[in-house]
Amino acid sequence: MKLELYYYDQCPFCQIVLKKIKDLNLQEKVELKNTLEKPSNRVYHMSTSGKTTVPCLYIEGKPMFESSDINNWLEQNKDSL
Repeated sequence: MKLELYYYDQCPFCQIVLKKIKDLNLQEKVELKNTLEKPSNRVYHMSTSGKTTVPCLYIEGKPMFESSDINNWLEQNKDSL
């Protein structure tokens, strides 16, 4: 399953999701796409979702917003990733 997290380090909600990824030991399963360090990530995210809001987890190309929703999804699906 392809998972991509669009984020930036200064965002406190992104940090919540990044911590969950680390706590669940999913670092190798989630590709990190920093939208500040690499502007092309921001452009892609905007063109795909219509927003620049982060964090956003793309699950097989479908965006999921809200850190609590992302963390709940990761927790519920960790064993199948």
